[in-house]
Amino acid sequence: MGLLEDKVVLVNGGSQGIGAGIVRAAVREGASVVLTGRRAEVGERLAAETGARFVRADLADPAQARDSVARTLDVHGRIDCLVNAAGLTSRGSLLDTSPELFDQHMAINLRAPFFAMQAAVADMVARKTPGTIVNIGSNCAHGGPPFLAPYSAAKAGLAGLTRNAAHAHRWDRIRINGLNIGWTDTEGEDAVQRAFHDAGDDWREKAAAAQPMGKLGQVDEIADFVVFLLSDRSGVVTGSVIDWDQNVIGAQG
Repeated sequence: MGLLEDKVVLVNGGSQGIGAGIVRAAVREGASVVLTGRRAEVGERLAAETGARFVRADLADPAQARDSVARTLDVHGRIDCLVNAAGLTSRGSLLDTSPELFDQHMAINLRAPFFAMQAAVADMVARKTPGTIVNIGSNCAHGGPPFLAPYSAAKAGLAGLTRNAAHAHRWDRIRINGLNIGWTDTEGEDAVQRAFHDAGDDWREKAAAAQPMGKLGQVDEIADFVVFLLSDRSGVVTGSVIDWDQNVIGAQG
């Protein structure tokens, strides 16, 4: 049996990048998976590849974030596991971030996980059954570079929300954890590097060579770790926000 055998898993932001990797890993481990995303053609392609079900959703709308859970309940009758993997990484510093950009970051990186968790936990509590949630955060929650000011603020909020919700619902046996990931090799990161940092075709090789482990974070490794946190194999762990990175936050060389 797989680690998620007979579990119903919703992966918000699951159509590409880290979310897509989590979808593949969860299906491989026996789960029935629902994934959401804004780009229907990408989501439908992944659903056809994996046997998951795709639901188009703009998670910036809190009603659609809640509805992602409702759609999962419509299909499977319950939700056992939720992953909040959607993320916005548009650049902005303290001095040049507009109110509109700030609100976009809060909507995707903090508000959407809040209301998706609200709906998922409500179902778990109503059924009086255990559940697990993993929020995909960022090591920028510890501060982040100057050009990611609104992103860092939102991810710091997500880390606090993760701990708060975990504490509130531990007696319901709902485990809620977070993963603060570092620099990761995804198609989205490739687009960001080219759009905002004038990166060339060799940016991955240069970035990897500058890392302690000689590589960027890998989607499949993160996905396997998320599956572990969703599964019973991770035991009683809840309220943990784990730095999944090769740099040690707070240490000095």
